[in-house]
Parts: sequence; structure tokens; C-alpha cells
Amino acid sequence: MDSQEFQYEVWTDTNKSLALYYDETFTESQAFPNRVTVLLSASGDLLLEYPTDKTSDIGAHPGQVLEDCQKLFGE
Repeated sequence: MDSQEFQYEVWTDTNKSLALYYDETFTESQAFPNRVTVLLSASGDLLLEYPTDKTSDIGAHPGQVLEDCQKLFGE
């Protein structure tokens, strides 16, 4: 991730642990969790979650997440 110079951490969930922790409808028997964007506090508390219908808008979704990060974290 360092090569992309993100000002935030980007996580993947290859072992499904995040999906199991944050998505009460997800089960280990599912092949893949839904793609979900969430903003977490430094302690792991859920601050914002973006509904699936919002994450599919590639043109608008990243900008909204960055705007929300700036509001929450001042960066």
C-alpha cells in the first residue's frame, strides 16, 4: 500500500474475519462477503458504513469517502 501513498489504511478481508465481525448477516459458509466500505476509528469502532447501492457508483463513492474522512479526521 505504501507505493500508492494512501493517507489511510486499506484492508482486505481474505480470511473473512472482518466480514464476520462487522456484518451480522455474513456466515463462514458464504464463498465471498459483499463488498462494503466502512470507516473505523483507531480503536476499530464503526463510524460510517456505505450501503451497497452507494459503493457501486465508482464515479462518486471514492470522493464521498474522502470527503467524510476529511470531516472526521481533519486530513
